[in-house]
Amino acid sequence: MLKDLEIVAVLPAKDIVRARNYYRDVLGLEPADTMDEENLLYRCGKGTAFLLYQTDNAGTAKNTQMGWVTGDIGAEMQNLRSRGVVFKEYDFPGLKTENGIASTPAGKVAWFLDSEGNILNISEGL
Repeated sequence: MLKDLEIVAVLPAKDIVRARNYYRDVLGLEPADTMDEENLLYRCGKGTAFLLYQTDNAGTAKNTQMGWVTGDIGAEMQNLRSRGVVFKEYDFPGLKTENGIASTPAGKVAWFLDSEGNILNISEGL
């Protein structure tokens, strides 16, 4: 059944070379598997993974596409900022960020864009 299977997130990249460089140089991630020149598989904690694949559709989604959960969002943000990540500021009804962090009923969340315009986040307390 699906509930027992591992999940792999899938993210689009208009320029797979630019995206690979961003994920390596800015986020500190290396592909665990290069399936071919247009498909890179990354492994993260606790058996999670994501596939980065080349397509012209990258950057068109207006929603969060993937996120990481941390026990210390402040430390993660500081590390990412030192690598050039700029966190988004939002001010919507029911959601306002301060210094890049939104406090939600589920915990703290911060959003940023990757090199391809994908909306990513880190969260604490989920």
